[in-house]
Amino acid sequence: MKMQKQVQQGFTLIELMIVIAIVGILAAIALPAYQDYTVRAKMSEPLAVMAEAKTSLAEYYSANGFMPASETIAGINTNPNTEIVASLDYTSSSGATGGALLTVSVKSAVIPGATANQTFQLSGTTDSITRKVTWKCRPDPSGSNAVAAKYLPANCRG
Repeated sequence: MKMQKQVQQGFTLIELMIVIAIVGILAAIALPAYQDYTVRAKMSEPLAVMAEAKTSLAEYYSANGFMPASETIAGINTNPNTEIVASLDYTSSSGATGGALLTVSVKSAVIPGATANQTFQLSGTTDSITRKVTWKCRPDPSGSNAVAAKYLPANCRG
């Protein structure tokens, strides 16, 4: 009579523990990265609010050769009050060739660990010859409530 070798069926306990450890390590790495990604995705709404203001300002500058003195004259909605955007502020540089500064305030609930609304900016530079406005996105240089660079869109981090 021949002895037949018994074939193992299923997984051993150690194999299952190794798989669980690997899944745990992957989850520990993936969850913070996913959280950062979702915050960056939400930053598209403040950019859309700023895009409306950019268009209004560019049209005004193109027609008049200077930036409007206030957001009311420019037709900018400074209180969009959406789930993500708290407010939008407009500042005009003095003089006919002055630029414009748009500062958007993002609600604190959007940014992990934020205790106050966070801000970032679009800075507009005018060209009196072509009557065009060139915009540059940047973190708010005033500092304390600036949106962390890792949450800003790629073109705003520089």
